[in-house]
Amino acid sequence: MSLADELERLAALQERGVLSAEEFQQAKARLIATAHAPQPAAAGTASDGDIGNAVQRLRRSTEDRWLGGICGGVAQLTGIESWVWRLAFTLLFLFWGAGLLIYVLLWIFVPEQGQ
Repeated sequence: MSLADELERLAALQERGVLSAEEFQQAKARLIATAHAPQPAAAGTASDGDIGNAVQRLRRSTEDRWLGGICGGVAQLTGIESWVWRLAFTLLFLFWGAGLLIYVLLWIFVPEQGQ
């Protein structure tokens, strides 16, 4: 619902006597304040500042692991199933060996969960 729709709904409630003038003003002020507050990014989307935070939150999984826990950790961070990440690393390995290089580097530099 847009801000205009919400304000119209509040005005209709005031006209019907459900809200007093003071309650209407308080609700209107609250609505306008929340409309101007910065909204958090939705899950799965990254803004410029969120990318650095995501990299800092990346941890190797201790439960969902086959080798080093990289795919499980990336899956927890992104919300994409770990088998998809395993497939992606395998495909990258088959094409030019990049998947193995990236996996080994992440295994070295990304700490385990709980550290």
